[in-house]
Amino acid sequence: MEKKLSEMDFDEEGTVKEIAEDLRAKIAGMGIRVGKNIRMATKQPIKGPVVVEVDKSFTSLGLGIAEKIVVEVE
Repeated sequence: MEKKLSEMDFDEEGTVKEIAEDLRAKIAGMGIRVGKNIRMATKQPIKGPVVVEVDKSFTSLGLGIAEKIVVEVE
C-alpha cells in the first residue's frame, strides 16, 4: 500500500517509491532516495516535523517535505 511519508504511523517501515522532482537533490544528501528502506521514528503532533531512520541514521524532515515523498509500506 502506498502512502505519503507524512501519513506513516510511528515505527512503520516501507520503501521510498517516489520523491517530488524539486526535492530529490535536496534530500539525497540525507540518504533518502527512491528504493531506500525508511522507518518512521518519531512523529510530532499538529504539523510538527517527522524523524525517519534511513541506513541506521536518523534525520528530521518538515511536514511539507514529508508530504512530497511516497512510500510503499509493508
